[in-house]
Amino acid sequence: MKPAALFLSSGDVLADRRYERAKAYVAEGDCAAAADLLMQALERAPAFASAWFALGELRAQGGDVAGAIEAFRSALGADPSDRHGAALQLARLGGADPAAAMTPAYVRGLFDEYAANFDHALVEGLGYRGPQILREALRDVTAERGRPFRFARALDLGCGTGLVAQALRPHCEAIVGVDLSPAMVAVARRKDLYADLVVGDLLGFLAAQPEGACDLIVAGDVFVYLADLAPVCHAVARVLSADGLFAFTVETHAGPGVVLGEKLRYAHGTDHVCAALEGAGLSPLAFDHASTRTENGSPVPGLVVVAGPASDAG
Repeated sequence: MKPAALFLSSGDVLADRRYERAKAYVAEGDCAAAADLLMQALERAPAFASAWFALGELRAQGGDVAGAIEAFRSALGADPSDRHGAALQLARLGGADPAAAMTPAYVRGLFDEYAANFDHALVEGLGYRGPQILREALRDVTAERGRPFRFARALDLGCGTGLVAQALRPHCEAIVGVDLSPAMVAVARRKDLYADLVVGDLLGFLAAQPEGACDLIVAGDVFVYLADLAPVCHAVARVLSADGLFAFTVETHAGPGVVLGEKLRYAHGTDHVCAALEGAGLSPLAFDHASTRTENGSPVPGLVVVAGPASDAG
């Protein structure tokens, strides 16, 4: 078990203490004692979401799939907003629909936790190069179309700490960013890259934008937290200007459709990406394999896509 990064108090001091002691037992390698203490905590506080989640992790690691599913379902019942990500664990175990497993509360909590060290962990630890890949793809597309590599109004979806904006700021008159995580937005704000920053859901943010208002919309390493790309592609198509560009990266896999990977991120097959674009009236201008990060020393398979309104694709 990796103890849940998020801790939600049970409201019972003794139950909370037993949970903390269970974490210590796990660190010492005594998983049986940890499971016993977690059950004791849950006897005192049956709606203790963090304890249920930790118990689910222990059971899953011990090969007790049915027991893990039971515990993760209890965690989800205790915290329906699912800040721990119990639905994702259930999806991995075959106990939930992977397409509906990524909740906003989970994503927000995940990035609020990592905001302070996010840039270092991503760039130094994982060799993240998504912003540079997006910049070069956009540079190539604009050159091929004989237009300046310059944009009047750009939207940065899932802007995080502003890594994409740093790469594109010299080429944009104004960038507006949106992210679910207040802590990530706070870090981005300190970099003075954006004309405006919004804390919120990207679909709601796009719905509030005027039609045809932007000539660039970017999403770097964001759609790994969305299963179905069709809704966001439709929303982007409405906001793009007639000659606007939509640039994004995704993780991918060799088969069809969308899969939830071991790292709890979605990988999109090329068929899904193409269908989402086509359904929204967007055509790919660049569609290339590109890895934005490494994990365990190996490049993570990915795609970089630049698209525009179908009527302007020629």
